[in-house]
Amino acid sequence: MKSMLVVMAAAAMFAAGTVQADDALKGCVKCHDAEKKKVGPAIKDVSAKYKGNKDAEAMLVAKLKDGKGHPKAKESDAELKAAVQQMLK
Repeated sequence: MKSMLVVMAAAAMFAAGTVQADDALKGCVKCHDAEKKKVGPAIKDVSAKYKGNKDAEAMLVAKLKDGKGHPKAKESDAELKAAVQQMLK
């Protein structure tokens, strides 16, 4: 249920224009599903793994930008931050 709320919140952010490009999470869902493992872990599992870690957001954004252990993301810093924030909720 919680992961469905994450996906719904992300969709609402896109619709409201909070996230500028429609690719911030769109790129993520190619490999990540809300509930189950695809190529990468489920969004709910990423959220659970980093729950309570105050450094998780910055670390994950840096990991996505640098392409270390994850394909390098082409999105802007703001888009990456928004996508990571949604995943960690």
